[in-house]
Amino acid sequence: MIRTLDARALGVDAVVRALERPPSRVPADVSATVDEILAAVRTRGDAAVLEYTAKLDGFAAASATALAISAAEMDDALRALEPATRAALDYAAERIERYHAAAMPKSWRLTDEHGSSLGQEVRPLDRVGIYIPGGRAAYPSTVLMTAVPARVAGVKQIVLVTPPDAAGRVDPVVLAAARVAGVTEGWRIGGAQAVAALAYGTATLRRVDKIVGPGNVYVALAKTRVFGEVGIDMMAGPSEVVVVADAAADADWIAADLLAQAEHDPMARAVLVTDAPALAARVEARLAARLATLPRREIAAAALRDHGALVLTDGLEGAVDLANRLAPEHLELMVAVPAALLPRVRHAGAIFLGAHTPEVVGDYVAGPNHVLPTAGTARFASPLGTEDFVKRSSVLEYSPSGLAAALPHLTTLSRIEGLTAHGSAAQARIERADSRGPERPAYPEGGRT
Repeated sequence: MIRTLDARALGVDAVVRALERPPSRVPADVSATVDEILAAVRTRGDAAVLEYTAKLDGFAAASATALAISAAEMDDALRALEPATRAALDYAAERIERYHAAAMPKSWRLTDEHGSSLGQEVRPLDRVGIYIPGGRAAYPSTVLMTAVPARVAGVKQIVLVTPPDAAGRVDPVVLAAARVAGVTEGWRIGGAQAVAALAYGTATLRRVDKIVGPGNVYVALAKTRVFGEVGIDMMAGPSEVVVVADAAADADWIAADLLAQAEHDPMARAVLVTDAPALAARVEARLAARLATLPRREIAAAALRDHGALVLTDGLEGAVDLANRLAPEHLELMVAVPAALLPRVRHAGAIFLGAHTPEVVGDYVAGPNHVLPTAGTARFASPLGTEDFVKRSSVLEYSPSGLAAALPHLTTLSRIEGLTAHGSAAQARIERADSRGPERPAYPEGGRT
């Protein structure tokens, strides 16, 4: 059902090679299909979007306008929610908003010894697209995790795309979450064709500045292909968790957490790393028992068989070091004193400390984002956040004395690079200032223009 890998005998490198799944490993047929869809939407616009929506999702819309999700549909879905579902969405949205507001990048200034002002201005993007997966399940939580930070960041136009069923229906809880989160525009389009429509624009759907949100391999690859035309957040792929546990950890809780990831997708990765062989054996037994009653057991079983593992190491520090090599999306430290191991963690999308912090609280209600770097990309990437929905502009305002102090260094560097006009542009101002006398402004009477 799930393999056991002994890093003590095989070596850490061999275990990492057995488990790693670089995002560059994309089947050739998938790559060709994505390229075909992107090219078709770029050249034929709405017609191609309609064609692929009918072909891949089974929804034969009469026109591109029929793909739009109206504000009334979102409002109706929100009104029809049962109270418990509405309360859960509101609870999660409030916590996500609170967390991301605290993390919002700020504009700032500093003044140097010459009175020159340096700093940055932070401005929100104008228009972003959020991709919400569909198919196997509905993901209202992903609507909240993508749209709420965009709204907090000040984005005015938040465009949701999500695949419909054959009747053109989008799950009503997804639509309700869109209204709660602040989505301003919705489209029943999925797959690479949705990414292409957002990136290139069509006669009906205006292009966006950035595309965020997780999806299947076609969506993830399409996002990387359109990067440069638009911004993207990351190549978010199949879900994954690594649990580092000591001998005293609860085997049933670990099994439950591994299955919570495995039920996502047959490509999901669920891994236990421990220095306690007896714990690994207990976890394997509890996995079998829990799997037997799981509604999505076929999906979870495939994920455990093909991508899961129970890994044995020499000690807990070695377990964390191995986890760093995997750079997982989710890392649980299910040990007696997780704070003692935290400084050793270098690469993980989200870190969950202690036995009472299951990864699933991060999926839904804790507040930090659940759109996270996968497939080892946590080595250089970060969770989705408000910083993904803003741009930073550098701001410089030099004083005359500041420019004079900089001039010799500026002209030296410009001369080395063979760009003498660069130095002359600064020198001209100093010569003009010298002709006027010290510290006289170069602006017309009455202020700056």
